[in-house]
Amino acid sequence: MSPADTHLARSSETLAIIQRMEAALAVNSDRMDEHFHPDFVWRGNAGCGVKHGLAAFRRNWQLPLRAAFTDRVYRTEKFLADGDWASCFGHIEATHSGTFMGIAPTGKRVSIPYMDFWRVEDGRIADNPVFVDFAAVLAQLGRDVFAGEGWEAFDRGEKTPPAPPGANF
Repeated sequence: MSPADTHLARSSETLAIIQRMEAALAVNSDRMDEHFHPDFVWRGNAGCGVKHGLAAFRRNWQLPLRAAFTDRVYRTEKFLADGDWASCFGHIEATHSGTFMGIAPTGKRVSIPYMDFWRVEDGRIADNPVFVDFAAVLAQLGRDVFAGEGWEAFDRGEKTPPAPPGANF
């Protein structure tokens, strides 16, 4: 098998591992050890934290997410795979039915945008850098974490962006 064929086969295998894990998440599986390496690290953005090991991931991410948001539907828009790495982006549609970031349940249906990156080692996920757009979720629940200073105001023409010193555009 050529190096290109070997790489393509490894990429396909990595993607299959990730898709099996995502299918397990979608049905609320409690058997996530089948998908994650013993030295697994989940690395989230601000507001999400870093989880060392599957027990910390379940206790400090998976179960709190389930408690805050029920009736979840995972909508992965695109998967990409390259050797031992895979990634995706999409969103979770869910009902805000438990406390989230200090906000009591509203019953609102929200969209939780995310991007996931995974590195597979020995057939299981070993590293998982993640971006979950909690600012977007909070905005849907009525909390503007940018206090009106988000740069979307530039897009809407409500504010003029400042020009850097010496800029000539």
